Amino acid sequence: MPSVDLPLEQCVTYRPDLPEPEDFDAFWSGTLAAPPGEGACVRPVFTETETGLPQVRVYDVSVPGHAGRPVRGWLRMPAGTDGPLGCVVEFLGYGRGRGLAHENLLWACAGYAHLVMDTRGQGWSAAVGATADTDAGGAGTTPGFLTRGIESPETYYYRRIVTDAVRCVEAMREHPAVDPARIVVTGVSQGGGLALAVSGLVPSLAGVMPDVPFLCNFPRAARITSLPPYTEIASYLRLHRDRTASVFRTLSYFDGAHHAARATAPALFSIAMMDEICPPSTCFTAYNRYGGPKQVEVYEFNGHEGGTTHHQRRQLTWVRELFATMTPG
Repeated sequence: MPSVDLPLEQCVTYRPDLPEPEDFDAFWSGTLAAPPGEGACVRPVFTETETGLPQVRVYDVSVPGHAGRPVRGWLRMPAGTDGPLGCVVEFLGYGRGRGLAHENLLWACAGYAHLVMDTRGQGWSAAVGATADTDAGGAGTTPGFLTRGIESPETYYYRRIVTDAVRCVEAMREHPAVDPARIVVTGVSQGGGLALAVSGLVPSLAGVMPDVPFLCNFPRAARITSLPPYTEIASYLRLHRDRTASVFRTLSYFDGAHHAARATAPALFSIAMMDEICPPSTCFTAYNRYGGPKQVEVYEFNGHEGGTTHHQRRQLTWVRELFATMTPG
């Protein structure tokens, strides 16, 4: 597959003029401070689940997410451990759900608590989901999620999902088995974009690991990408020819590049130079703006699959070394 975007030597210095709303910070502080709705969940619930895996304890999780509506997940921890654990909170790729209880054991096997957040309304592709999105938005959206509620930032789908992600990190900080000072957030594609959002909204994270991140530099992605999901934006604007400015204004509140600029935690990115789904220039837009200490692994000949197990090996080393420098909280 040929290179699909700017060459690496241009990507590493790529800092486009990306309009940012003047009320960006006020919008997010107001969103996160909003009281829960009627009938909302009050506290996270962790229910141990039998999996037949004696070395790993698995809990079915329900966390009060956006407006206090429950968002599901799995919490996996190594069995028989003492003392507060370092924790990895993982957000999932577009279309994926949390899957089954016995899946995704890497981080628990490495000795960490590992929370996988379900993505509300998703779970139709590689893994099943268990969280409904009750705010489906107005009629006329393009199939998918990128235009759901795009009429305004207040109704946009990803406002709910980013809030869910923040609440999941907060829930793990309060968990008695977790060291609140040693929490790393991560995710691939959509999960990487959510990790960037959390990096800018949650203070004092231990680390951030966004892989081939989605939800970055929407204006460029929508114009150069020929594969879904960014094509959902172009399809919507192909019909709603008069809404281009308002659509990109809404999206600007959710751009991972703006969140990244507010981050302070150490970060390990991965970017693939032949990625046709999340073009490397859009990922580098967020990386080059990232406010904390940062490193990037570039996979020159890979597409959206990125570094896969090779990069997991790099992440395991990075997290171990990161936590080794920290005094448990």
